[in-house]
Amino acid sequence: MAVVGTGLIGTSLALAARRAGVTVYLKDTSDLAVRTAAALGAGLPHPPEHEVDLAVLAVPPSQVGRVCAEEQARGLARCYTDVASVKHEPERRVLALAPEPERFVGGHPLAGRERSGPLAARADLFRGRPWVLTPHTRTSDAAYDAGLDLIALCEGAPVAMNSAAHDDAVALISHVPHLVASLMAARLATAPQEASLLAGQGFRDVTRIAAGDTGLWSDILGGNAGAIAAVLRPLRDDLTRLLAAMDGLAGRGPAGPAGTPADPRPLRELLDRGVTGLSRLPGAPARRQLFGSVLRVPLDGGPGELARLLAVTSPLGAGADDAAVSAGPDGRLVVTLTVPPGLAGTLREALAAEGWFAGQPAAASAAT
Repeated sequence: MAVVGTGLIGTSLALAARRAGVTVYLKDTSDLAVRTAAALGAGLPHPPEHEVDLAVLAVPPSQVGRVCAEEQARGLARCYTDVASVKHEPERRVLALAPEPERFVGGHPLAGRERSGPLAARADLFRGRPWVLTPHTRTSDAAYDAGLDLIALCEGAPVAMNSAAHDDAVALISHVPHLVASLMAARLATAPQEASLLAGQGFRDVTRIAAGDTGLWSDILGGNAGAIAAVLRPLRDDLTRLLAAMDGLAGRGPAGPAGTPADPRPLRELLDRGVTGLSRLPGAPARRQLFGSVLRVPLDGGPGELARLLAVTSPLGAGADDAAVSAGPDGRLVVTLTVPPGLAGTLREALAAEGWFAGQPAAASAAT
């Protein structure tokens, strides 16, 4: 295999391939990046002497078409893929420029880190992560199979999509979130120093991804501008409504009848929509509440009993985030655990072994 581009993603997949016993050749416009990746054990710091099975183009989206055409002209590999987070425009450029576009299949592993460069690389970066393949109408079976082989080497989870649908999806779940993180982080540039000192985990979670490589992200965002704008417009409309609601609550909105309190419903409606949207993510707590199984465990009321119960359930996958506490008819505390159906039986047995009777698991409902 040849890896063209030894940044975070290219070096990580090279490390994963080397761990699986694949011979990897490294190429980059930066000699320092190649030498660093080679020193990490990612491969050999020179091009191969003969055609290899697969070339991975780990370059920015705007460069994929040109690099694919150049490397095909040199006879670098039998098959080619890329790892860019934009797919439609690079695909169009490959079809226009590459001598043999049928040898190319688009690819995008949905994994990354806040840091960039080969020193940030990890061989397990893609383990269990979605990895999209976007075959075009002329992609050969050999190229598609080579893409699947690469995903298997890196222990990713393959997903097939067309390039336009991919770009629409990542605009929502990746590209606009990066912009929002950058906009929030930029507020600190003009904020009083006290705000930075008080920033806790919530702010850090919201702004974490703003630390990416600005040059690369400019390329990515520019390459998917149309899909990003389609997400930003309704987001702008929501912000406009939210601003009007907050001005009303602050007493700065249009005056109503004397003594009429500001209407909190627009704010509540937006917050409710956020909870509903979050519940659609696989594994989200709200989704578990709708579709999981319920265990109800009465407590005897001894000091620290709830902590001991969670110490039993947490290693099995049911922690405090999956629990709720209520008062039973007899006044005792009752712990309600909402968990995936396949976990309920295991939890019930583990609790029984420690003296807690959980009863038979019941299906959760929206009212749970």
